Amino acid sequence: MNGTFDNEIAGKELAVQRAAAKGPDKESIQLFSDLILSYYRTYGRDLPWRRTTDPYSILVSEIMLQQTQVERVAPKYTFFIDQFKTIDHLASAPLSAVLSAWFGLGYNRRAVNLQKTAIILKDEHNSVVPEDPTILEKLPGIGKATASAICAYAFNMPVVYIETNIRRIFIHYFFQDRDNIHDAEILPVIHDALWQDNPREWYSALMDYGTYLKKHLTNPNKRSRHYTRQAPFAGSDREVRGCALRLLLERKEIEKSTLIRVLTGTKIREKERIERVLADLEKEGFVREDAGLYSIKE
Repeated sequence: MNGTFDNEIAGKELAVQRAAAKGPDKESIQLFSDLILSYYRTYGRDLPWRRTTDPYSILVSEIMLQQTQVERVAPKYTFFIDQFKTIDHLASAPLSAVLSAWFGLGYNRRAVNLQKTAIILKDEHNSVVPEDPTILEKLPGIGKATASAICAYAFNMPVVYIETNIRRIFIHYFFQDRDNIHDAEILPVIHDALWQDNPREWYSALMDYGTYLKKHLTNPNKRSRHYTRQAPFAGSDREVRGCALRLLLERKEIEKSTLIRVLTGTKIREKERIERVLADLEKEGFVREDAGLYSIKE
């Protein structure tokens, strides 16, 4: 940030904090809106999914952004869209190709669900993303918040929803000195603050300001009733799953005994846990086992 605008933002932040201390009202919400949009119009990020209103591209970006930082998503998003340019391309692709394009983002179940969603959209919605959050939230791996985000960014729809960045901002300003805050308390304030004329820009602005706050504050989300700390990745089932999938993508087909031996040769040394994870991957549709040979399910 430059010094002059730094001072201007700091002044606006202080004004919002003072006004919001007595609770959300017309004055504090107007000051808050001015702060969020002022910050965005000077420091808003140029992200690839913000250069399009194509619903399919935005759906892909929102699934990728679930529990994953923007910096990791941006290059993967561009590569993924280049590989699977349309809903039909994604729906008809081999699962191994989808997982390969996704690999490195983590939470690989999202890639499987994304392809399942593409198949449903192709078969039941004429390869069109529905302009309806109630339909979208029922698709694999989407849910209410992601469905609403898709509608905001793709269709400029004035939906009201909450996610990590949004929760952080509203708790910080409108729930000062409060703990155990339920989302049901926050949602009416989000509704009142929503810029109805341009929800797409408003939610982009909230995302960027929420990211800024994350770097400068002790996490306000810890005061949410819904806060949970993410378990460490190292040594987790997620790490075992990722290692197993990487090996299968590299080698195409591996005997179970070889797969277990390779995995136990790393820092993951629990044979029983590896067998359980492999069984889960098979049940979830990632892999198949045939006569002791494992491969990515196509």
